[in-house]
Amino acid sequence: MGSDGDDDAPLLLDAKAKRMRDLLSSFYAPNPSMPSHSHTDSSKHSSPDDINSSSFDPNHYMNILANNSNLEGLLKRHVDMAAEIKNLDTDLQMLVYENYNKFISATDTIKRMKSNILGMEGNMEYLLDKSRSDSVNTSLFEKREHIEKLHRTCNLLRKVQFIYDLPDRLGKCIKSEAYADAVRFYTGAMPIFKAYGDSSFHDCKRASDEAIAIIVKNLEGKLFSDSEPIQVRAEAALLLKQLNFPVENLKAKLLERLEHSFKDSQLNPEEIKNASPSAHEVAIREFAEAIRAFRVIFPDSETQLVEIAKDLITRDFVITEEYVTTRICATDLLGVLRVIWNESLLMDEVLQEEALSNHFLEGAKAAVKLYVESSFSQLLLDISDCLLKVLKRDEAEEYSLQVARDASTKLALQGGRNILLDVCKILDDDSGIIDKLRELIIDWVQEGLQDFFRKLEDQFQSFSGKNNSSATQIHGLTEAAAFAGLVLVLAQLSAFIEQTAIPKINDELAVSFSAGSDRGYEYGPAFIPGDISRKFRSAGEKFLQQYINIRTQRISLLQKKRFATPKWVKHKEPREVHMFVDLFLQELKVIGNEVKQVLPQDTRKHRRSNASSASSKSNSFREEKLLLRSNTQRARSQLLETHLAKLFKQKVEIFTKVEYTQESVVTTIVKLCLKSLQEFVRLQTFNRSGFQQIQLDIQFLRSPLREIVEDEAVMDFLLDEVIVAATERCLDPIPLEAPILDKLIQAKLAKSSDQNTSPSS
Repeated sequence: MGSDGDDDAPLLLDAKAKRMRDLLSSFYAPNPSMPSHSHTDSSKHSSPDDINSSSFDPNHYMNILANNSNLEGLLKRHVDMAAEIKNLDTDLQMLVYENYNKFISATDTIKRMKSNILGMEGNMEYLLDKSRSDSVNTSLFEKREHIEKLHRTCNLLRKVQFIYDLPDRLGKCIKSEAYADAVRFYTGAMPIFKAYGDSSFHDCKRASDEAIAIIVKNLEGKLFSDSEPIQVRAEAALLLKQLNFPVENLKAKLLERLEHSFKDSQLNPEEIKNASPSAHEVAIREFAEAIRAFRVIFPDSETQLVEIAKDLITRDFVITEEYVTTRICATDLLGVLRVIWNESLLMDEVLQEEALSNHFLEGAKAAVKLYVESSFSQLLLDISDCLLKVLKRDEAEEYSLQVARDASTKLALQGGRNILLDVCKILDDDSGIIDKLRELIIDWVQEGLQDFFRKLEDQFQSFSGKNNSSATQIHGLTEAAAFAGLVLVLAQLSAFIEQTAIPKINDELAVSFSAGSDRGYEYGPAFIPGDISRKFRSAGEKFLQQYINIRTQRISLLQKKRFATPKWVKHKEPREVHMFVDLFLQELKVIGNEVKQVLPQDTRKHRRSNASSASSKSNSFREEKLLLRSNTQRARSQLLETHLAKLFKQKVEIFTKVEYTQESVVTTIVKLCLKSLQEFVRLQTFNRSGFQQIQLDIQFLRSPLREIVEDEAVMDFLLDEVIVAATERCLDPIPLEAPILDKLIQAKLAKSSDQNTSPSS
């Protein structure tokens, strides 16, 4: 082992010395299996190729050395190892020579110890026998008795002195507020006061009792003080118990005070939205700390504290239910529930009572269910208010029916979807508040939808007068025209709900509210869209027919007055179109305005069938022929040709199914009115002038009715039927000549035009 320079020599010597110490230490260790500490530390990471470790493997070492070194390196390593072996032998010889005298000295010392210890056992036995002798015990007995008597007298004097000093000690404790020491002193003196308090120590007992009364008062003050720490108040209660003070009375007062404290901190939902944390949350934390202190002070009061915590949660949920009945969103409800949930967790942490979580769950269940029911009730109220505005509309509000229709349809669809979106926010909440209520909420939503549409259909029936004695008296309003508009809006809204709202809402239910259900399979689904759709389809058809009946009946009243007023057998020669025609067309105009606001327009064109043109041609041909004949012959020929024309006309379907279109409703009303007019004509007997008046009125109606009705063929057919009925009931059925008829019609048109232009000018 050579060195490269003078600087490296000391380092090599230190390493060599350290290695030498380790080797010698391991050699002289008491237990060869347990090497010295330093060697253990150095061999923690030993390996088989470490020549100084106990796990050294020569073969492994030689393999590594042969693989990593050349011949010159191997020869150098051989020389180094031979030098190390020689040095170790020399060091071992020197160690033995230097410590030889110490070994001889240690051997002599051990020999002397063996010779000296032989007589020690006998001496110890002799000393033990001497210490057990009765003479020693007898000589010390009197002194021992005297010492014990003096000790008892000293203890008694100390107790007497303690009793006399007790009032002063208690006074000092009161000043320093060392109430624990004062109670300990007083309870220690109680046996003496019980035995001699009325005689020898009367004054001391009286003074001590006065001091203890002050201490009790101060302890009560600490117990009732909210500013004192919990441990101080608990210590005060414990000291009062040690003084045999009736602590149960204090416990009742503190419980009552605790209840009043939480009654003063009512939940304010509006404050929760605007402040974080709210004043209520801060008060609840203080209340929880008060309960914690009370539980420490009175460990046996857990039952009462749990009841107080339940009352607090119940009161908060009562306020929440009142808040839910107002118009709030799901975020507001979740905010309130989150506050109560944190409140429940805080109480649960303080009281370690699982029943509080269950109590919260019951309250949350009632609040969320009420929220769902209240949301649907408010939506039902909004739709009802929107519809009832139709009855209160002013005449200046031209588009009030359209506004009512648009608003009600939007509410029926978008309002229901908004409720579903709000409830989805509750279901998506990840705070753990409603984890156990998810399936119940899904059932409540589906049940709420089913109940909402059922109540909405009942409300529609009520508005339409189906459940009332009078069809036009709703909420004290009797305006028939407004009521008819309401019925028309109900018809269109029912059709919209059946065709659009129900399918879309059902699709959203399938996406967001079909994950699970708490209902049993035997009860079936809570929401049945097919049943609701059938109800609204039937209701819509009834409302549409009811609207047609209302408008038709109103026009029938005009017809009844028209035919009841004059004596038709004495009717004068017609000079103009009767006012009844104006009233009839005015009613049709009102109907047209209403249906335009509510119902969609039919995209199909008017059906101008061959029957219509054939009817017009036959009428013109018949009229030209009638003008060429004599009066009697013309009348008879007219009857004959009319019946023949009816036989050869194309078959006309008069009454068809009413559709939700403007043209279908107006055409149906016109059909019914013309049919009613025909029946009124059949009940009268006409002279020539009366017949001609009917002819003039019907001829005037042809042109405006063509612009109104959907099927002109049916309209022409029914107008012809009125003429035929008048011909059959006329004593002298001679019609007006075409020039006269045209002249009267043109005069009426000019008059109507003047009346229309005069207000504008």
